[in-house]
Amino acid sequence: LIICVPTPLTSRREPDLRFVETTARRIAATLRPGQLISLESTTYPGTTAELLLPILSANLKVGKDFFLVFSPEREDPGNPQFMVRTIPKVVGGITPACLEHGAALYAQVIERIIPVSSTQTAEMSKLLENIYRAVNIALVNELKMLCLRMGIDIYEVIEASKTKPFGFQAFYPGPGLGGHCIPIDPFYLTWKAREYDFTTRFIELAGEINTNMPYFVVQRVADALNRHGKPLSGAKILVLGIAYKKDVDDNRESPAVKIIHLLKQEGAIMSYNDPHIPGCAGMRDYPDFNMASTPLTDQTLQEADLVLLVTDHSAYDYPWIASQARLIVDTRNAFQGQKGEHIYPA
Repeated sequence: LIICVPTPLTSRREPDLRFVETTARRIAATLRPGQLISLESTTYPGTTAELLLPILSANLKVGKDFFLVFSPEREDPGNPQFMVRTIPKVVGGITPACLEHGAALYAQVIERIIPVSSTQTAEMSKLLENIYRAVNIALVNELKMLCLRMGIDIYEVIEASKTKPFGFQAFYPGPGLGGHCIPIDPFYLTWKAREYDFTTRFIELAGEINTNMPYFVVQRVADALNRHGKPLSGAKILVLGIAYKKDVDDNRESPAVKIIHLLKQEGAIMSYNDPHIPGCAGMRDYPDFNMASTPLTDQTLQEADLVLLVTDHSAYDYPWIASQARLIVDTRNAFQGQKGEHIYPA
């Protein structure tokens, strides 16, 4: 039995493990000798041993009657280079027998199994993967904001830096983090660290930078409009892309939704286009959010006071958009090579 359920945050940015706990209790009610349970949902170190194990071992002995492992999900939506079979699979067991059974299960469909010494190690490995990405994105986001003030092209800087053949990996700035993992997972470790009287200051600062990026984008939009004599209140703004990353149909935790919400609060008249998301109904943080994708035509581009590129889908014809739009704010460097004083980076 493989548990793949959401692990969101509460309104106080604390772990919400209700889905995991409810699922574990349902499994425990019908658990049979010889069964293997694997938790794949991202969570803080100790969840498998401290939450699942007591629930599941009420009537059976772990490592003998049933087997319990943690094996974090690994995927990169929209990336055809990596498939489930070819992505190495980390597995940690409560006991050596648990690890043996878990590794044997996944080895049937995955080419390379990475056994680790404990479920806590496996849980921490997943958090490290996601925190590594979140922290490095925060770094380039902060550098982007500085470079804009200094008149330096951050993307040219990154391209130059990545020619170094060692000790550097390129990350790219954007309008904020999105998806069901990267914006959320660092807070799981931050919460758990307090139990050990430890403050993850570096991780929390990165989270603060990434969380504030939508506000930075809104300010750039207001500045661009002001330079053209147009107030933000009453401006018609067309957002391109509300998926959390390019070429996917998932808008969970998408910065575009936050940006649209903030712009509406300032009185802007909002619309969006996304070839992958025809409609967007209410979400947990924005229950009243209800919009449909606007067709992308010469007319819709020309009628918008400003076109805001949030998600750089491959389907967009950027030269055409640049030729039709009156004013563009680009958060992804998607209009690189398109010339015109009407294009503003953000």
